[in-house]
Amino acid sequence: MLSNLRNHKSVLAKCLIALMLLSTTTLSVHAERLKDIADIAGVRDNPLIGYGLVVGLDGTGDQTTQTPFTSQSFRSMLQQLGIQIPEGESFQLKNVAAVTVHATLPPFAKPGQNIDVQVSSIGNSKSLRGGSLLMSPLKGADGQVYAIAQGELVVGGFGAEGADGSSVTVNIPSAGRIPNGAIVERMIANSFSTGTHLTFNLNRADFTTARRVAESINELLGPDVARAADAASIHVTAPRDPNQRVSFMSLLENVEVDPGKAPARVIINSRTGTIVVGEHVRVRAGAVTHGSLTVTITSTAQVSQPNALAGGRTVVVPQTDVSVSQEANRMFAFEATTTLNELVRAVNEVGAAPGDLMAILEALKQAGALQADLIVI
Repeated sequence: MLSNLRNHKSVLAKCLIALMLLSTTTLSVHAERLKDIADIAGVRDNPLIGYGLVVGLDGTGDQTTQTPFTSQSFRSMLQQLGIQIPEGESFQLKNVAAVTVHATLPPFAKPGQNIDVQVSSIGNSKSLRGGSLLMSPLKGADGQVYAIAQGELVVGGFGAEGADGSSVTVNIPSAGRIPNGAIVERMIANSFSTGTHLTFNLNRADFTTARRVAESINELLGPDVARAADAASIHVTAPRDPNQRVSFMSLLENVEVDPGKAPARVIINSRTGTIVVGEHVRVRAGAVTHGSLTVTITSTAQVSQPNALAGGRTVVVPQTDVSVSQEANRMFAFEATTTLNELVRAVNEVGAAPGDLMAILEALKQAGALQADLIVI
């Protein structure tokens, strides 16, 4: 007991000294707080999902002939409330819609606290505007109920339909949210208060960043307090007392670290034509020529009119013209670049469209002239 007390006092003393050092030390302008680049292992969000009914719609609910599960759910709910409906009795519910309810349970959420929920139609409801979600249990991946959702929906979209079938829709009226619409009923345990150490997992694995994080913590709290396990994880020895551990974490999450530079990458989005070039991308000298081949097909209708006494018929004869053109592009040279600005200037001088530039970058990578990872998404 005495040794543990001495250890706790020693940790608190180190924390106080480190806080004074943080308040008086001028740090790099490129430094980032540890809380912004890493998460604590075992302390995370947990997704919740549920099923429910939205009532009170203005005739925009599910068509139960096409979504029988809506009427089945409504019948089951009435039976639980003590209302018996004769078997075989069919009914049309224009103001009821079956929905899925999902939410995210944050770490350390306690029973009685409120969380936001998202509600989405799973039937053919046209709009959930004006509806109210009835009590719906939200379950985790283990099948346990962790929250109960209920409340008035906030829908950001709307739709209108005319008698002639014309309609207009703004945003998505079949989905909405309920701020603070669920009450937490069960707490999810985490490993924050257990064990002899805490583990920080970097958002982007990098050996340089992991080493710098461990060094920064050891400079503040003493040697061997933190050690880098790999490119993503840093183990930090922590006090066992929960109150001291909270103060300890308050100190660590504000430690500022200069992260390592990201690897050289060129990201190409083939669907949108977006090209993003990283800071450390380099290009060796090379010559490129890129021509565009255009095939144009035009079709026109020609009327064939027989003579007055020929006895024939007037017919429409299609006439198709095919033309091929190719741009006579000259070969241009990519000079060896050492900075991102030089690479951007060289690309602008080429004047290629995004689609052509994608092909050029891919060809440069194949030729070994592009010193970067080429990632197509």
